[in-house]
Amino acid sequence: MHCYLVDGTLFDTGLGLGEAPWGSVEVERIAITHFHPDHVGGAEAAAAATGARVFQGALDYAQCARVWGSDDWPERMAAWFVTHGVPADAANDLIEQGQAFAAFIRYALDPELLYEGSELDGWNVVELPGHADGHLGFLRDGMLIGGDHLLQPISPAIGLYPESRPDPLGDYLASLERTLELAPRIVYPGHGDPIRNPAERAAELIAYHHRRLDETAAALSSEPRTAYDVSLAVFGAELGPTQRRFAVAETLSHLERLVREGRAARGGDRGTVTYTGS
Repeated sequence: MHCYLVDGTLFDTGLGLGEAPWGSVEVERIAITHFHPDHVGGAEAAAAATGARVFQGALDYAQCARVWGSDDWPERMAAWFVTHGVPADAANDLIEQGQAFAAFIRYALDPELLYEGSELDGWNVVELPGHADGHLGFLRDGMLIGGDHLLQPISPAIGLYPESRPDPLGDYLASLERTLELAPRIVYPGHGDPIRNPAERAAELIAYHHRRLDETAAALSSEPRTAYDVSLAVFGAELGPTQRRFAVAETLSHLERLVREGRAARGGDRGTVTYTGS
């Protein structure tokens, strides 16, 4: 995972593991792209070491506090996956992982809040939801500090989770179209090498998700299926518990987009959610 230091602004902080070098560099402000642990987990330590204020998107901080500031988010997440067909043992494995992981997530309390159109030391703040509901990008002089909005060669995970926006894939496709409009000349991502062909990469990701929508639609029939069932057809059966949960969340984002496009229908009850083809 990459952090970037540009003219006194530290973009993202990594996970709060071990000793970070923030005390040996001049950091005037800290900007968070999104609330995932590998981007925000070390924010408290970075702020303490540098004395810098933390800036974070308003929606992103609210979700950060609701998830990482809660004692029961692993249980809530496990229950969510069970309602979408994940076997209880695979879902409950999340509880143990979450409790072990929580010790390394130390986000900064009460940051300065950012919004679409905000400016931070000459960087224009751009809301790019999809990978995370409140994902931000920072644009200046044709450079986009992009977090996990645009990655290469992998596709950013686009999953539906409890208490999140209802159509993350729709959000992401719109954000990719916005990237084409913004036309940055280079993107500095949270993982991997700088992306020097952002428009081409955004177009590739749009095409990829439209293919995945077609694959997901093809896995549906008149027989109700859970997102877990559909994920087996789309991603195959040979995944471990962690990868399976990501696969189910990604399948859900595509199923909900299909519902909005009129290509699928959601059914079931409060205990089990199912989908059928339309």
